[in-house]
Amino acid sequence: MSDLSRLRADFPLLQQEMNGRPLVYLDSAATTQKPTAVLDAMDAYYRRYNANVHRGAYTLAQEATELYEGSRAKVAAFVGAASPREIVFTRGTTSAINTVAFGWGMYHLRPGDRILLTDLEHHANVVPWQLLCRHTGAHLDYLPLTPDYRVDLERLADRLDERVKVVGISGMSNVLGTILPVARVAAAARAVGAITVVDAAQMAPHLPVDVAALGVDFLACSAHKMLGPTGIGALWGRLELLEAMEPAEGGGEMIRDVGRDESTWAPAPHRFEAGTPPIAEAVGFGAAVDYLSAVGMDEVRRHEADLTGYALERLSEVPGLVVYGPPEVEHRGGAVSFTLADIHPHDLATILDQQGIAIRAGHHCAQPLHRLLGVPATARASFYLYNTRREVDALLPALAEARRLFGVA
Repeated sequence: MSDLSRLRADFPLLQQEMNGRPLVYLDSAATTQKPTAVLDAMDAYYRRYNANVHRGAYTLAQEATELYEGSRAKVAAFVGAASPREIVFTRGTTSAINTVAFGWGMYHLRPGDRILLTDLEHHANVVPWQLLCRHTGAHLDYLPLTPDYRVDLERLADRLDERVKVVGISGMSNVLGTILPVARVAAAARAVGAITVVDAAQMAPHLPVDVAALGVDFLACSAHKMLGPTGIGALWGRLELLEAMEPAEGGGEMIRDVGRDESTWAPAPHRFEAGTPPIAEAVGFGAAVDYLSAVGMDEVRRHEADLTGYALERLSEVPGLVVYGPPEVEHRGGAVSFTLADIHPHDLATILDQQGIAIRAGHHCAQPLHRLLGVPATARASFYLYNTRREVDALLPALAEARRLFGVA
């Protein structure tokens, strides 16, 4: 077992009480808490370095630019990029996927082309492709799941042919916790000439990521899912693909030259970063990457696997509770979605909140998946490096109280 409980002291928000009880925060799949190192880095930027980047010849602007570009280099190293130029700062995973859809897909897809997704995608890896299909005449197809909530690889060969131009796949499901076989899917996609776009919003915070080893073409992540601030994320893309793409947003900074009738673009990644970027957020993102790198992503994974296995074991003790997702810990991350008898997940979350426990309830931006599961919503407890077994144990009496209040036998 990898014990990271010593890290809890680094997270100020976790030290408080909620509704008169010690806060048990089990919603890290939605957003993670921030260590002091990230808060201090952003505060120091505003207090000591605040200036616009790339545009000023004075010392303060140069220092701000160095911090901003330094964070880009940190994110590049974190995902195994060949160069910081392969990292585009975006508003998050959603805007990163939209950047690919409308910067690459708009210019490469034609009527009759196909985009292959999986049945467990977040809306961020569904809706942009739906919009793109309206513009291009391409259409969507889906790779189904097996009965144990894993991607059905036996159906992959049936779904892939030369008409498939894009394969969009999550690295880890935010509902089921399923860890997807990204490298295997990417190799199959490459064999038919398709690009692979990875939604790594859940994968990057919880697993070691090496884009070269995965063999993918684009990978998107969000800082706030991995100890950083909201409002910023990253798109990694193969440099040759980024250089061949059109920007999805125009304005200042992303240009090489602007004429009255037409313009030319700056080299990647700056052609995709129109306007003043979220500089403080980028600094915080870099600090978050530093923190995770110091802990070690292998350690993060070991800790979460232990917690998830323990949670599955304890939740199995609750009568009437159904857990969705692969039964084997090696095939899943720290998101555990469940239902309890006929108690609506929103009611369940409210009752747990009264006990100081924060969980998520709803469809988790994955309505098509919930329709396949046959439920309108689930409750979700999601774990991260600062959670403990004691917090898992706190779920049991809270769930028992919900059973009592709703008269569940």
